Amino acid sequence: MFEKLDLSPSARDMWAQFYRPVQRFGERVVEFFSPNSEAATTPHNYEVTLELPGVSDEDISVEVGDGSLTVTGEKRSTHEEKDKDFYFSERLYGKFRRTFRLPDDADADKISATHKDGVLTIKIAKAPAKEVKSKKIDIVRA
Repeated sequence: MFEKLDLSPSARDMWAQFYRPVQRFGERVVEFFSPNSEAATTPHNYEVTLELPGVSDEDISVEVGDGSLTVTGEKRSTHEEKDKDFYFSERLYGKFRRTFRLPDDADADKISATHKDGVLTIKIAKAPAKEVKSKKIDIVRA
């Protein structure tokens, strides 16, 4: 019922030719690598969480400016290709960039970031609410 799989050099070449377009597509997908994220709020903070499995702390940058929070980095390939012919790989590698618009009450001077178990958590403090004072406006007769 089952036949032995032919892995002769000619068969490997055939499979390599078959998967080459798929490999090229995968390389293009890497250009669009964007980590999954979520945003939440607490009474005192905003929290942005990004999934970054396989990304080291040294390859992550968090910056704030112009009312935006930007996370950039790179997930580097860790597998060796010596003496291996890959038929497929579903793992994504490459550079990424995510930018989030900060709410008006976000305190850009009070931001912290932690990276644990492949999850980056960024906490942005909320600025204290400004007290709005009422003011009577005189009406001028025109």
